[in-house]
Amino acid sequence: MVISVSGKGGVGKTTVVALMLRNLVAQGGRSILVVDADPSTNLPDILGIPVEKTVGMVTDELKKEIGEGSISSTVSKESLLEARVFEVLAETPEFDLLAMGRSEGEGCYCMVNHMLTKVVDSLSKNYDLTLMDMEAGLEHLSRRTDRDVDVMLIVTDQSKMGLETARRIRDLAKEVHIGFKEMYLVGNRFDEAFSPLFQKAAEAQGLIFLGAIPPDPDVLRYSVEGVSLLKLPLENPAVKKMGELMGKMGLF
Repeated sequence: MVISVSGKGGVGKTTVVALMLRNLVAQGGRSILVVDADPSTNLPDILGIPVEKTVGMVTDELKKEIGEGSISSTVSKESLLEARVFEVLAETPEFDLLAMGRSEGEGCYCMVNHMLTKVVDSLSKNYDLTLMDMEAGLEHLSRRTDRDVDVMLIVTDQSKMGLETARRIRDLAKEVHIGFKEMYLVGNRFDEAFSPLFQKAAEAQGLIFLGAIPPDPDVLRYSVEGVSLLKLPLENPAVKKMGELMGKMGLF
């Protein structure tokens, strides 16, 4: 199963990915690949997983070597890059993490995104579940970097713009023919009293609103202090609520 998590900037989608992973790790029994597809590469820090190199970095290195003529022209760039991507895969006992990062040279980032689709297609076949933290906005959809997912999870805040971004993501996914089985909307840092009103607005847009994660001081404190969100206790309100929403998605 492949799950992509997206939404407009600032809604806390990376936090939502971490909360999902916290529940999945606690449940156990499944091999998990986590892909940080956001160029800002914040997920490793939130999870407390050191990442020395990203896919963007090895792409730049490979392009430089090819330009210098130190790489044989008989070997395809795609094959070489894929081999190096496997080398930067961070492995832990509970899950593996791949950080896409950002390429520096002009035109390089297109190659990274092109490779992302191939790498995820190849890697995900080796895991029971692939969880993708996408970059903010809509560009990743137009570049087809979350092609053919089982669940598209859109994170929103308590704003009209958050809901509008969710609607646009839904519409664009259909326009570029991204295959997905389910699409859900999840609120983050919501006041409980606001959820029914937001659910009504989402349903008017044809979106399935699963529910909302409450504001949580421990999530904020862990993030500020640099403590992995994977260390949050299972009884933490945000972790517990995320688990309930995952149950609605059929993950438990």
